[in-house]
Parts: sequence; C-alpha cells; structure tokens
Amino acid sequence: MSDSRPLVGIVANPVSARDIRRVIANATSLQITDRANIVLRVLACLKSCGVADVLIMPEKGGIRGHVQRGLTRSANCGDGQFPAVHYVDMPVTGTVDDTVRAVAAMRERGVSALIVLGGDGTHRAVATACADIPVAGISTGTNNAFPEHREPTITGLAVGLAVTGRIPLAVAYSANKRLAVAINGDETREIALVDVAVVSEGYVGARAVWRTETFRELFVTFADPEVIGMSAIAGLLAPLSRTEPGGLLVRLAPVEAANMVLRTPIAPGLIRPVGIRDWRRIQPNGPIALETPAGTIALDGERELSFSRQDRVTVTLEEDAFRTVDAGACMHYAARNGLFQEVAATVPDLSEA
Repeated sequence: MSDSRPLVGIVANPVSARDIRRVIANATSLQITDRANIVLRVLACLKSCGVADVLIMPEKGGIRGHVQRGLTRSANCGDGQFPAVHYVDMPVTGTVDDTVRAVAAMRERGVSALIVLGGDGTHRAVATACADIPVAGISTGTNNAFPEHREPTITGLAVGLAVTGRIPLAVAYSANKRLAVAINGDETREIALVDVAVVSEGYVGARAVWRTETFRELFVTFADPEVIGMSAIAGLLAPLSRTEPGGLLVRLAPVEAANMVLRTPIAPGLIRPVGIRDWRRIQPNGPIALETPAGTIALDGERELSFSRQDRVTVTLEEDAFRTVDAGACMHYAARNGLFQEVAATVPDLSEA
C-alpha cells in the first residue's frame, strides 16, 4: 500500500440486527448480500474520490466472498471501479472482539477514517478503539440511533472527499459526546455513544432491552424524536441535538406509578407505554450516581453490566470524546464549491455539416 495516499478502514458487522427485538417486532434482518453490496458501493465511491487502498475487517459471515466476486467481475471487465482491497491479518472469533481488534490494527496502519456497517452496538465497539480516527456510520443494525440514516453512496463520497483533503477539517469532522459508566471507581468502566439504561432485572439474559416495565433510569447524549430504542424516550420528551452541549437524564417508573405515560417506539414496529417519573438536563464531567439499588445496565440498547446494593455506580457525560465524519456538511461544501464539476470537452459545431 502506498504511504503517500490516504488509507480508509471498513468494519462490516455480518451479524448486526439479529437480536431478540427482531423476533418480537415486525422487522427483518439485512441479508449478507445486501451488506456486501453496501461495501461495494462504498468502495466505488472511495475510488472515484481518489482513494487507492482500503483495509477491511475479516469475518466469517460471508460478506468477504460476495465482495470478492464483485471485485473479480470488475477486474475482468477492466473498468477500474474499485480501489485495492486488503484485509486485516487477524484471527476471527465471530465476537465483538473482532471489531475491537480490527480497529486497533487499522489505527496502527494509519487509516484516515473508518466506515462502519452496523447498529449502535457495533459503533460503540469501534469507538472504544478508534482514538482520534473519524468514524462514518452506516445503519445496518436493529436500533440505529447513532449511525445516521443515509444512502451508503453518499457516505462513501463524503469520506472520500474528506480523507483526500478536499474538505476543510473543521467542516469534515464533528466532535461527539459519550457516556462513561464506572462501577466502584475505575474497577469497571464502559462507554455508551447514545444511551445508558438502567433496568431492575438483575441478570443480563438476552442482552437486548425491550421490556419497558423494568426501565428505571435513562441517560442520553442526544435526544432525537426520529429514532427508535431507549433514546426515543428522551427524544419524545425533550429533543436535544448531537451538537448541543449537555445530555439528558430520565427517571422511569412502572406505568401504574408514573407521573406520565409515554408511548414509545422501543424497536422496529414495537410501540410500548413507558412510565415517566421526571427528567432533567445534565452537564458534562460531573459523575451522577444511580438511584436504582441493584439491576443491570444496558449500553446503547444491550445489557452489559450487573450491579448489586454493594456497588457504587456513576454515569458521566463526556464531550469531545471522539470524531465522526459529517457527511451532510461534506456534501453541502462539495456542492457549494463545485467539487463534482468538471470542464466539459469542446463539442464540435455540427450545424453546418
């Protein structure tokens, strides 16, 4: 791979959108061929912007085989549609560790940006290892509150323009908030990009959170009324954008004991009543102790941690925690500055022929 040209990393989760919420709701999973086609679209866009090399996370779900067939067809046709594709040399376990390991390897190789296919959980895993590398998300999960819903073609073009230096850094990249959960100081520390949900159930179980009667506390980095999942509760109460300072804390209660009942899209096609006790804005860098004495904690929609009455659990909002590619800003800048315009070839005058 050339050291003088930008290198882009791609992480495509082959098993996102396959949790229990897909069983209990009216939703379908994105097929492997669809994920591979997204990767091929992104690759073509990167090449059109001048990106010559791409580094991809290996997996055993089948994406690689479909992508390779597309690359082979293109090579046989000689159309030069795609950049050179390389895969991270690493063992594949089929777990979230693959994502973390691949991102760490891509960081060491000096990638300029990471394109991620997955849901909130996949993007959270990427954010734990990406350091200052900008992330561009493509929604392929169940609840996609963090990755913005956008045609992958546009995401690929935006990243290509950004990493090749045609978009000013201040326009191309945005700072993002996140939540840090600490149990007994730094003994256990995890992050969430969108929401931290505390439920009264004392076991992790199926991981995905959807039984609203168990909800007790909810912390969010932003509150978008157009998303689904736990953060939709906050979004329907008090909208808060990704770029506004601060976050939101919502305290919940069983419906029969709540001060308000909010009908909320918890999963695709699944609307459930949620009991609301109160809510308030929270500021960055101030640890907030949980009120719930014992239970489990879900990070971006998946239960990860259990805690008991003997544990001290705090949640802290952190600003400027990592960067993302602002695809919308990139494309608007490109349009205003004519980055897609080319001088037309002179057309001969055939009127007198």
